[in-house]
This record gives sequence, C-alpha cells and structure tokens, in this order.
Amino acid sequence: MVDLIYKICPRGLWLEAERIGRFDGAPVDLADGYIHFSTAEQLAATAAKHFAGQDDLVLVAVDPSELGAALKYEISRGGALFPHLYAPLFLKAVSWVHPLPLGVDGTHLFPELSQ
Repeated sequence: MVDLIYKICPRGLWLEAERIGRFDGAPVDLADGYIHFSTAEQLAATAAKHFAGQDDLVLVAVDPSELGAALKYEISRGGALFPHLYAPLFLKAVSWVHPLPLGVDGTHLFPELSQ
C-alpha cells in the first residue's frame, strides 16, 4: 500500500480544481513555486500552524506514486522532509476528498488517514 500525502485546501479553491481538472495551488503555493503537502504524521501540526480556526476546508488525499519526478521531499519545518509538488496536481492522482470541519474546541476533525 502506498502512503498517501495530504493537502489542506479551502473548499472554494478545490471546487475550482474539480471544475478545470487540476489544482494549480493555493496562494501560498503559487508564491513559493510548488504545492505544499504533508504526510499523515505532519498533518495535525500543519493544520494547527497554517489553518488554525479556519472553516470550510477540505482534506485532499493524494497518491504520490502518480506524481512522478515533480514530487520532491524537502527539508522544511523542524528539519522534517515535506512533500512538495513542482507541477499542477491532476485529479487522477487524488484518492479522496473529505471536509475538514472544526470541532467544538476549534481544532480540525480529521477523517481516518492512511499512514
């Protein structure tokens, strides 16, 4: 089984990606020149650091074996290797998309993840 990687995305941006057949990135991705992803282990910290209190998000699970050489694992937060995609994300690589709601305590409620 392939370990999936994950993208937290505003719902509106993801709906646009579904309409056109690819995700080119959120504003931070476009500014940095690559699409930011997290592994299952990194996801909760990513949500807390970059999406705290934000509602109307989706969690996109992606099969990294579908991304080819454009996917690079690079050192980022805390010296950990994070997956970065230097290309658009085409929907054929997407395994599933789920809402990422906030719980009553203000933290995000994640679906079961493939590690």
